[in-house]
Amino acid sequence: MENYGLFTKTISLEKLGIKDANVKYQLPPGELHEITIAKGQGVESSTGALAINTGEFTGRSPQDRFIVKDAITENEVWWGNVNIPFDSDKFDALYNKVTEYLSGKEVYVRDSYVCADPNYRLNVRVVTEYSWSNLFCYNMFLRPEDSELEDFEAEWHVVCAPGFKADPAVDGTRQHNFAILNFNKKIALIGGTGYTGEMKKGIFSALNFILPVNKNTLPMHCSANVGEKGDTAIFFGLSGTGKTTLSADPQRKLIGDDEHGWTNENTVFNFEGGCYAKVINLTEENEPDIFRAIKRGALLENVIFKQGTNEVDYEDISITQNTRVSYPIYHIDNIQPGSIGENPKNIFFLTADAFGVLPPISKLTPGQAAYHFISGYTAKVAGTEAGVNEPQPNFSACFGAPFMPLHPTRYAEMLSKKMKEAGVNVWLINTGWTGGPYGTGSRMKLKYTRAMITAALNGELDNVGYETHKVFGIAKPQSCPNVPSEVLNPRNTWEDKEAYDAKAKELADAFRKNFAKFEEFANEEIMAGGPLA
Repeated sequence: MENYGLFTKTISLEKLGIKDANVKYQLPPGELHEITIAKGQGVESSTGALAINTGEFTGRSPQDRFIVKDAITENEVWWGNVNIPFDSDKFDALYNKVTEYLSGKEVYVRDSYVCADPNYRLNVRVVTEYSWSNLFCYNMFLRPEDSELEDFEAEWHVVCAPGFKADPAVDGTRQHNFAILNFNKKIALIGGTGYTGEMKKGIFSALNFILPVNKNTLPMHCSANVGEKGDTAIFFGLSGTGKTTLSADPQRKLIGDDEHGWTNENTVFNFEGGCYAKVINLTEENEPDIFRAIKRGALLENVIFKQGTNEVDYEDISITQNTRVSYPIYHIDNIQPGSIGENPKNIFFLTADAFGVLPPISKLTPGQAAYHFISGYTAKVAGTEAGVNEPQPNFSACFGAPFMPLHPTRYAEMLSKKMKEAGVNVWLINTGWTGGPYGTGSRMKLKYTRAMITAALNGELDNVGYETHKVFGIAKPQSCPNVPSEVLNPRNTWEDKEAYDAKAKELADAFRKNFAKFEEFANEEIMAGGPLA
């Protein structure tokens, strides 16, 4: 039985610096839904879900994400264009401006937690300017029971004020929007953007620092599910590569769709209490679990209705290609109780290869697995980030560099150690293009990808013949149940075989160029896992 936020108590935000606020505490999702509609900030769709527009920003803004540089972070964080330092005095001044802005206003407060494993639980209090932002947090974070709320003590706070705009010249930001992590104050401060994903990614970026540094636990940007025999599967991949879609398998129980921890106690646990799925081109036939989860309680972002109706047109991308829905995990029928699984048996690296070069499925050696994990190759999908209007080849270390405060090799070493200890199979899955690069070829059929993953999970690829890819050295199965054999060899899908060879060499060169910055940290086994030619 899920807690619908019926618990009430009087709380003060004075300690946070927010004074005389009209605090709406722990409102149930139905009430947040109705408030949003009453304020003219949302519309109810034909399925009962709430549809809102996030405004100027329909995706994350990576160049406006900062980490306060202080005694905790200075020598731990991998500083650069991903983890951008922010001055602690500037943070304090900006924070005071935000809390002054929220003072006297109606604000929405939610107590929640992250990390399903009780040994790793982190209590989080969220303060939001908008009711629908609070509904998002109800959906995405874990929901305490009423009995846990009376003495709830927050360790971290998320303060989200989309209506507040910074003054870059004074406040030290790049532009008027910002998302800043402060590990000393334990605050995620967000302003100038209504994109809800900034709240989710803020707190999970914090966990990606806290868990390895303080808990010796590997945080993973991945989805996970469990089979009937208790076998856990993990799916790594950036937004748009299929993590949510492929982990929502009717034959397997969902642990979670985006963020997990892998402990030394040989368990895998979900960070969150919901799913945040892309809905571009969503159909009930291809993604039945996600489609049916979009009902009352779900929050749709930046979608367009069919003319004259409240029925969502999932093909309409006139606002953004990054149309989204958040919903609590219990909207999915087949979920793993407690959101915890045992050591994984199979790990899948998902990549949307815009070059159309990589095989749709290949088996990796431990060295190749480490190499591809550190590389994190995919295509950056249009609309997922501000300023990206079409897919671009992209390397993102650990399949989640924008959310990883530490050096990528820290995470890779932890993963490599755990993979060897658990004896897992590691597969590289190309959910991207076949028959040519983006613009010429076509996207890999979802039914083929599902069939290949099912075959891997069922052990049906254990005894088939394999062929080594001449450029990347990875092992391609020569046959797979329910998949045409010609699809398994990407070169065969191209009309111009010489053009394929040239494009494969081009991609291999891009891999090597990207990996150059990691070479001094990589051992011989990892270096041998890179392209052959």
